[in-house]
Amino acid sequence: MEKITETAYAKINLGLDVLGTRPDGYHEVCMVMQSVSLADTVTLEPHEGLLVLTGKDDLPGDDTNLAYKAAVLMANRCGQKPDVKITLAKRIFMAAGLAGGSSDAAAVLRGLNRLWQCGLSTAELEVLGAELGSDVPFCIAGGTQLSEGRGTDLTPLPEPCDTVIVLAKPKIAVSTAWVYREFDALTKPQHPDIAALIAALQKGSAQLPLPGMGNALEGVTCQKYPVVTEIKQKMLAAGAAYALMSGSGPTVFAVAQSEEAAHKILKALEGLELETAIAHTVRRSVK
Repeated sequence: MEKITETAYAKINLGLDVLGTRPDGYHEVCMVMQSVSLADTVTLEPHEGLLVLTGKDDLPGDDTNLAYKAAVLMANRCGQKPDVKITLAKRIFMAAGLAGGSSDAAAVLRGLNRLWQCGLSTAELEVLGAELGSDVPFCIAGGTQLSEGRGTDLTPLPEPCDTVIVLAKPKIAVSTAWVYREFDALTKPQHPDIAALIAALQKGSAQLPLPGMGNALEGVTCQKYPVVTEIKQKMLAAGAAYALMSGSGPTVFAVAQSEEAAHKILKALEGLELETAIAHTVRRSVK
C-alpha cells in the first residue's frame, strides 16, 4: 500500500454543557457533537523517519503537532517504527473551536491502522485517541454523538437531516483554558437542555435547529469578544434559522435553510474580517 488519504472533518457543538470540575483536572462535560463537511485532507505514505508537512508557517510539524503525536502513539501501539510522511492540507480554521487538530490526529490513527494493517477496531482507535485529547475519540468516526465525562465517553445518536451550515471565525485567538476558568467563576452560568436536544434527535429525521441547542461557554467568550455576538446577530438578521458559537469559540455556525440562504448569510458578514465557509452536516463513518 503506497499511499493512504483520509478526510478529517471539522466538528461543531449542537449542545455544550459544563457540569463541573473533575478530580483529574478536566471539566465534566455533556455535549452533542456534529461533524461538518469543512475538512482537512491527510495523506500518509511510507517514509524513512517521521515527517509531518503542514503547509503553514504558523503550524509546526514537530512533536507539538497532534498528527505527529498520533503517529508516534500508533507506532508504539502496533509495534512499528514511525516511518511515515504525513501531509496535511489544511482547510479547517485553526484555533477555532472546530477540532481541526484533533480531527487530523484521528485521521492519522485511522490511516496508519490501514497503512500498517494493524487491525484495530473503531473502539480501540477511540481509546488511543483519548490519550491525545478529549475531542480525538469523537473525530475517529464523527457523525452525531453524545460526548460525556471529559469528552471521551461517546454514545452515537440518531443523525439530523442533511443541513446547510455557515461557519464564520473572527481573527481573534481564544484560550480554551481561559474560557473554562472564567466559566468556573460564574455565579449563574447558563446551561442548555441537552436532554431535550437528545430527545429531539431520537425522534428521528430531526431538522435543525432543535430544542435544547445551546453552549454554556458562549456567555464567557461573547462578553470578552463582542464580535462573536455581532456575528450571531448578523447571521440571524440575514435569515439564519439559528446561530451558535462552537466549542470555546470563536467560530460561530449558522443553520441555513438552503445553499442560497447560506450565501445570503455570508453576504451579510462581508463587513467583518472573518474566515468563512459553507458546509453540510456529515454522517457517522462507522455504524
